[in-house]
Amino acid sequence: RAEHRGKLAPSSAAAKMTKGTASKGKKNDKSHVLCRRCGKRSFHTQKKTCAACGYPNPRIRTGGSLKAQRRRTTGTGRMQHMRHLPRRVKNGFREGTQRTKVAQS
Repeated sequence: RAEHRGKLAPSSAAAKMTKGTASKGKKNDKSHVLCRRCGKRSFHTQKKTCAACGYPNPRIRTGGSLKAQRRRTTGTGRMQHMRHLPRRVKNGFREGTQRTKVAQS
């Protein structure tokens, strides 16, 4: 090392151990990409598993907490089929019939 005004100067920039700008420049590779099942950027390309939903495991990973289950449970989405079921159950699953007119009193 060369002395400069009484202080030791590093011989090169690589010898300096920094946690800042120099180390941030090396983070240019992706370990996780988009998952085809849940759509999150949680699919690990080397492990070939999703950290969020567990794909390709057929059972969906719900996480360890009650809050995580609450976010993903039935009723948080559109429920295209299930939202009509209570009315259909009440009417006995009738299909293809017309409603009978009720006489006004």
